[in-house]
Amino acid sequence: MPRIEPLTPPYPDPVDRALRRWMPPGVAQEPIALFRVLHRNPELASRMFALGAGLLGHGLLPALDREIVVARVTARAGCAYEWGVHAAAFAAQVGLGPDRLRATTEPDPAAGAAWTPRHRALLDAVDELHDTAHLSPSAWDGLSAHYDDARLLEFLVLVGWYRTISQVANSLLLEAESWATGFPAGGRPDA
Repeated sequence: MPRIEPLTPPYPDPVDRALRRWMPPGVAQEPIALFRVLHRNPELASRMFALGAGLLGHGLLPALDREIVVARVTARAGCAYEWGVHAAAFAAQVGLGPDRLRATTEPDPAAGAAWTPRHRALLDAVDELHDTAHLSPSAWDGLSAHYDDARLLEFLVLVGWYRTISQVANSLLLEAESWATGFPAGGRPDA
C-alpha cells in the first residue's frame, strides 16, 4: 500500500491533460502510479516534468547509454518500481537485451554480461557516484574518453535525477506496475 495514494480517474481536466503529457503518445496504459502521486502536488509535478521529459526525449546521450545508466542507478538504489518501468518501456527498443539488463542488478555488472568500454565506464561511474557522491579522476577520465562536456554534464544530472526518482518511489512504497518487468530475484546490489 503506497504511503500516498495515486489519483484515480476521473481526473480533473487540467490533471488529465498533464498526466497524458507524461505518458508516451499512444500508450494504452493508465498513467503510472508515480505520476499520479506526484500530481497530488500539480505545481511540483509540473516543475519535475520539464527535467524528466528533457532527459528522456531530448537528451544528448545515446538512448542505450541513457537506459544503462537508468537501470544501474535504479538497481543500486533498490528501486524495483522504476527499474521495472524502464525495463519494460525502453530496454528492448534501445537495444538493452535481457542479459545486460539483468546484469545491471548484479553487484558486478561485468560478471553477468559483456559491455563495451564506454558502457563499462558508465557503470563504473554510476557505482562511484552511488557509493561516494564523487567521481575519482580515473572514473572521470573513463567517461571523458567517450563523451564531450555537454554529455558529461547530462550524465551527472541523469544519475542524480534517477536517484531522486528512486528515493521518491521507494519512500512512497509504490507497488510495481502490472505491466512492468519484474526485478530479478536476488539481483539487487547493496544500496
